[in-house]
Amino acid sequence: MPFTMSTIVAGIAFLFVLVVLKKTIIFVPQNRAWLIERFGKYHSTKVAGLNFMMPFIDRIAADRSLKEQAQDVPSQSVITKDNISLVVDGVLYLRVLNPYDATYGVDDYSYAVTQLAQTTMRSAIGKMELDRTFEEREALNADIVSSINQAAEPWGIQLLRYEIKDIVPPKSILESMEAQMKAERVKRAQILESEGDKQAAINVAEGQKASMVLAAEADKAEQILRAEGEAQAIIAVADAQAKALKTVGDAAMTAEGQKAVQLDLATKAIEAQKAIAKESSVVLLPSGDTSASSLVASSMAIINKINEQQKG
Repeated sequence: MPFTMSTIVAGIAFLFVLVVLKKTIIFVPQNRAWLIERFGKYHSTKVAGLNFMMPFIDRIAADRSLKEQAQDVPSQSVITKDNISLVVDGVLYLRVLNPYDATYGVDDYSYAVTQLAQTTMRSAIGKMELDRTFEEREALNADIVSSINQAAEPWGIQLLRYEIKDIVPPKSILESMEAQMKAERVKRAQILESEGDKQAAINVAEGQKASMVLAAEADKAEQILRAEGEAQAIIAVADAQAKALKTVGDAAMTAEGQKAVQLDLATKAIEAQKAIAKESSVVLLPSGDTSASSLVASSMAIINKINEQQKG
């Protein structure tokens, strides 16, 4: 069936309407912003969802992502305060806050922020000595973030965080650092060993001291017990002697006791006379009175005589 003129016109009109609708109705994705220019001049910013624009007059000048973006910072050579050359690289995390400023405030915000991060990092490390660059990495990252945010504010960019990935010193510095670390480890080991020896000596001395104290206390207790035993023995002997003397005295107070005492004295007198007869040339004759009392008296006289001769 041949196409008529009206059919062709209708088809062209339909295609034109489709194109116009396509140019008029736009759907912006989530977390994105489209900047619209009309006649080459900024007109509006379209956010996520259904939006409209003038066909053939308006155009999409820029498509900006509002999500957080990670950007590598290339390696660069920096010099520390103590004139040590380091190779440092990093990664920064940023987000577009103002799509208009990010489009019209700077030509390429990603490149600009990367360059700014490199210069800021070079300046910050130049104020620090080598040891501090390793010890204060967190503080260094925070300083770089603060400096970049101040400089990037007109670009509508916010730097969320900055991380130094690697710091590489020269080979000679690495060798000296390894030697220093090895010496530090040896020093710590020696300190720990000396502390252990010191503690062991203290423990031994305390043990010996405790042993000596216990031995002294045991000897003291033994001497006290021995003295108490001897004292009790002396008291017991004295009590026994006292009881014996009391018993003898009580018995001597009776008539039978007096006879026993006279008998004992007579026996001792006879033994004394025998001793005198053996040791002396004096001959003792018995007196006419042979009673027990006279015999005792004469015997006591003889005993006293012997005692005087022995003293002389």
